[in-house]
Amino acid sequence: MERELLLECQRSDRNAQRKVYEKMAGRLYAVCRRYLKSDEDIEEVLADTFYKIFTKIGQLQNPDTFEAWARKITVNECLQKLRTHKALFISLEENQIDTSESSTESLSLEKDILNLLNFLPEGCRAIFNLFAIEGYPHKEIATMLSISEGTSKSQLNFARKKLQELLLNQNI
Repeated sequence: MERELLLECQRSDRNAQRKVYEKMAGRLYAVCRRYLKSDEDIEEVLADTFYKIFTKIGQLQNPDTFEAWARKITVNECLQKLRTHKALFISLEENQIDTSESSTESLSLEKDILNLLNFLPEGCRAIFNLFAIEGYPHKEIATMLSISEGTSKSQLNFARKKLQELLLNQNI
């Protein structure tokens, strides 16, 4: 992101904020999509994310790290949204996931995998994203979600197993 544009955002310049929004909205939407199923939830989290970005941009120490900083805010906002839902984590029973809605259309592998993530329970999906995509270690995931490391590991294993089963069922 351009240093001057970020400095203008720090001065609450609405045109600069609009430009940052236009450049980042698609990327941050994709992050939200990995954690949340509902378009309504995604839009709400995205709005909260940009509000937080623009109100806290003065705390950004290094403009070169803006995108990583914005992505971290987005992940944290998604996790906060998930915490407001009733049950974040599931029992590890086999019959918990319903794949009856799965599409048999042939889509790109990446899109198929992202779609399959929607069949995972929220807790498993969040942990899979944090570990496999965002690169957080289990200890940090456990702290972020207020769970034990063991729970993080077991939920990740459950998610991997279910994704493998779903991939086999989709013949991808």
